[in-house]
Amino acid sequence: MSETSTPEPASGDAGTRRVLLLAHTGREDAREVARAFCKALTGHGIVVRLLAAEARDLDIDPDDLDPAIELTDGERHAGDDCELALVIGGDGTILRAAEITHGSGTPVLGVNLGHVGFLAEAEYDHVESTIDAIVHKRYTSEDRLTLDVNVYRDGELVTSTFALNEASVEKAARERMLEVVVEIDGRPLSRWGCDGVVCATPTGSTAYNFSAGGPIVWPGVEALLIVPISAHALFARPMVVAPTSVLAVELIAQTPGAGVLWCDGRRTVDLPPGARIEVRRGASPVRLVRLHEAPFTDRLVAKFGLPVQGWRGASERRRRNGEGEDA
Repeated sequence: MSETSTPEPASGDAGTRRVLLLAHTGREDAREVARAFCKALTGHGIVVRLLAAEARDLDIDPDDLDPAIELTDGERHAGDDCELALVIGGDGTILRAAEITHGSGTPVLGVNLGHVGFLAEAEYDHVESTIDAIVHKRYTSEDRLTLDVNVYRDGELVTSTFALNEASVEKAARERMLEVVVEIDGRPLSRWGCDGVVCATPTGSTAYNFSAGGPIVWPGVEALLIVPISAHALFARPMVVAPTSVLAVELIAQTPGAGVLWCDGRRTVDLPPGARIEVRRGASPVRLVRLHEAPFTDRLVAKFGLPVQGWRGASERRRRNGEGEDA
């Protein structure tokens, strides 16, 4: 289940607050918003840390602001000693931020400049209120379940990675389907000829899992999801399994179909016939910053533009409380 906590102070210099800022610098609107955040946060005495390459893209001189912008060349420790990572862009940029901060556990706050932006907490026109929330620490964070993913070839571990949304095993060539056996908790479930298999988290249930026909799962539910893609089989339904379960997908040896593993649409691993992919609950969650306590239902309605006209819930509650009905 998601856990809510108050932000922790930075563990670097005593009394110094730091924010890591990451932006989709290929977009002019993202660059403008990122520069505005840098100016506003430093104006309140908060140190802003940027990747050196992004600072160049933003055309920011670190010494032009007070306190000066901190630059870091590498991504591996970029989130260390930062109270949060502020991300300007869409879900792809937020997934990149989750990758960068996964080792440090730095909470991620997304400002959406993309389309749906399901992982983002704030929108383009909420910049001022977002700055105010950061300055006054009016935010909480919640842990989101992740996936730890191991890839084996000939019984040897060749790759270990993680995913916040999903790990998907897909066919490498359009003309050849994959032949796979799916295993749950050490027991074979079914063999499928298919285009692929998606293993997702509740957070990822509104991403690739959704497009593949899987269920939407509320973030507070602890579970793992598995969805076959275009499987030629009688039993090929989306499944929800326990968070303690271990999922495995084996590419059948002596078949011509090779595959590729995608994690969050960012990290790939080639999969020859005979490869085995094991997916389990991640040891380290990703922390997402929340500015509002809005129910997940409201987020679904807003992001997907769902029709809710005619709902009488509010008036019914007023009627039961003796306050009368709307006209």
